[in-house]
Amino acid sequence: MGGGISGLAAAWELRADAAVTVVEASGRLGGKLATSEVAGRAVDEGAESFLARVPDAVGLVRELGLGDRLAYPATASAWVWTRGRLRALPARTLLGVPADLRTLGRSRVLSWPGLLRAMADLGRTGGRFGADQAVGAFVGRRLGREVVERLVDPLLGGVYAGRADELSVAATMPALAAAAARGGSLVRAARRGLAAAPSAGPVFATLAGGLGALPTVLGARLAAEGVVVRTGHPVRELARTSDGGWRLVLGDGTAGGERLDADAVILALPAAPAARLLRPLFPSVAAGVAGIDYASVAIVTLAYPKGAAARATGSGFLVPAVDHRLIKAATFASAKWAHLAGELAVIRCSVGRYGDVGDLQRDDADLVAGAADDLAAAIGASRPVESRVSRWGGALPQYTVGHLDRVTRIRAGLAGLSGIAVCGAAYDGVGIAACIRSGRSAGRAVMPR
Repeated sequence: MGGGISGLAAAWELRADAAVTVVEASGRLGGKLATSEVAGRAVDEGAESFLARVPDAVGLVRELGLGDRLAYPATASAWVWTRGRLRALPARTLLGVPADLRTLGRSRVLSWPGLLRAMADLGRTGGRFGADQAVGAFVGRRLGREVVERLVDPLLGGVYAGRADELSVAATMPALAAAAARGGSLVRAARRGLAAAPSAGPVFATLAGGLGALPTVLGARLAAEGVVVRTGHPVRELARTSDGGWRLVLGDGTAGGERLDADAVILALPAAPAARLLRPLFPSVAAGVAGIDYASVAIVTLAYPKGAAARATGSGFLVPAVDHRLIKAATFASAKWAHLAGELAVIRCSVGRYGDVGDLQRDDADLVAGAADDLAAAIGASRPVESRVSRWGGALPQYTVGHLDRVTRIRAGLAGLSGIAVCGAAYDGVGIAACIRSGRSAGRAVMPR
């Protein structure tokens, strides 16, 4: 159940070997993938790209015959808006942990005392990464708080809308954790982590015409191949049947409810509804799932006459929380993606960090005005001529300290049962490629033998 990209990927994996039904509570497929028009162009409302150096998303796109629509960034340069001006995001960082202190110094992202504190790391010995801990504490001890606040926190905030002082090193920065297992300098560990990462081709890709096309095409292909796709059908109960199968009760609780029996079930759901369905049958598993918290975000998309946003060069900029701005990031979408270029410059601004609910309670007009004020201060942009606000409540799971162990316990609690699996952003990664991989893995796990 669940018609986001994870659930659709699970159905795609199973389609040739089983009779599959996708049940989605909302009125559409796609979850956090959606596209609508701004300034005459189809612009994504949620996620706008996926990792291109791993096979999962690119592979699925090509399986669906969409390979000719793959698009790659026209620019990879980016900025950090901090300490009163835009500063070049240093090259060669591992989610903000610098692997090259010379480029870090040239960027002027850190103050001189902050840079000197980071340089002291090169003389470090010992200090192997062991038990999981918070990113902020781990990196801060090694490189100082400025590296955390001006680089690591805004980069992690862009991915998770979370905070470095709460997110898990092992879950959010596994390459750094592995490289730091040898101990010594964290800068050198970041170099090893970058060296071990796939390096061929662009890092990110999207679909010309918007990523919202991916679940739309996937849903249509599933239906054409015999998969039953049902939207607008919330699942209110999950139970076992006498023959060891599963029964879903559909409906919002105001009527009797429809029963749907199945040999296997995949819960491709956010943590809260998944925990609610699991609790009567598997209370300890449900408790683990319920322990995964979420951050809400909004994407404010603004369109400007090109001359009014002439300084919107590169792919965009990040904003450290310590600089106390409304927006946490801005993507210069029409500069980053060639298919979005046109008479108007399109900029997507992200609002919302974990624990900050006040900003998201502002109405749409106030969010647009606040984002426009920040862009005016950062790049001198005038007032936008078109805008759109997309709100995503409970969008991004928080991989806090111990997340990997939590997921292991959840899956261990279901391991002795046949025909049930969980998948999605709550467990195996928040990116589109990770969600596709999670869904297809869940499909294989419940595959009829």
